[in-house]
Amino acid sequence: MSPANRNPEIRKDAVNNRTVILSPARSRRPSDFKSKSQAKPDSNPSSDGQPQCPFCAGNEHQCAPEIFRSPEDSTSDWKVRVIENLYPALSRDLKVKSDDNEYCQADVTAGDVSLGGFGFHDVIIESPVHSVHLPDLSASRIADVLLAYKKRIEQLCAVDSISYVQVFKNHGASAGASMSHSHSQIIALPVIPSTASTRLNSMKECHNQTGKCVLCNIHTNKLLIDESTHFISISPFASAFPFETWIVPRYHSSHYHELDEDKAIDLGGLLKLTLQKLSVQLNDPPYNYMIHTSPLRITSSQLPYTHWYIQIVPQLSTIGGFEMGTGCYINPIFPEDAAKILREVEMPKSD
Repeated sequence: MSPANRNPEIRKDAVNNRTVILSPARSRRPSDFKSKSQAKPDSNPSSDGQPQCPFCAGNEHQCAPEIFRSPEDSTSDWKVRVIENLYPALSRDLKVKSDDNEYCQADVTAGDVSLGGFGFHDVIIESPVHSVHLPDLSASRIADVLLAYKKRIEQLCAVDSISYVQVFKNHGASAGASMSHSHSQIIALPVIPSTASTRLNSMKECHNQTGKCVLCNIHTNKLLIDESTHFISISPFASAFPFETWIVPRYHSSHYHELDEDKAIDLGGLLKLTLQKLSVQLNDPPYNYMIHTSPLRITSSQLPYTHWYIQIVPQLSTIGGFEMGTGCYINPIFPEDAAKILREVEMPKSD
């Protein structure tokens, strides 16, 4: 049966307790799905021929304070830099208070609550070269970026007030990137976001019902895209977005920052391949990726059912009133079709 003639389905995402509608009649052929706006880097010109971008090597003085770089003893030959965000969403001042005294409460579960906006907002500069983007790097160089995430999370673990750390990347202006130089971000929060709490509760429910971790036993029939020694890439069973892709550890792990160097290189290779395939098939789309890890301080009883993964979402569609009103997404492409297309992408041969 051709994708356009398939009946719509309602599916539940057992990881995130999310409902999606798969409705291929609302789309053209899946293989024709392309991004309308490419995430092209700018040319970064200047009058004297030198790069203007503060993220480029040589312009470090234009950036917010540096937290660390890799290698640590490097000067102008650095590979990755982690810096404070010049325009942070949160204040690093632990004593920051809310101006709205009416809603400042000790019990954050009771009614409307206003807390001081304490937290950390950092930027990970993935390359010193403006025109080089993450999938252009080798697997080992991508591993340097992945290990920078790990190191920064470990540093934030030492801050007692921090409960949750979100690593994310916005690629392309329509995906939220304000700078075209390849970078990702980390925001550390003193609270656990509701989406993370919902994910943990959903994982717990599945574990209670089956006795197994939902991601250790994730449904891969017709959904597998690629695999490496330690990871798999899949189109999730209840994909909320066209060509949504997850990279999941094949081994059980609750926290991303448990990643070691060998697994980081392995993950770097699969992440590179995945981003390259999405770029080739979808015309270099803007995209977001998010690392969904567990809260920093979970109990030993939560370890058996919590499992981290990376979610990659190409920006190919818009969210309308139905999605905002119900939290239920309409996806015009069945994930089985998306997985087959991505499995069969022919990658350009390297020189």
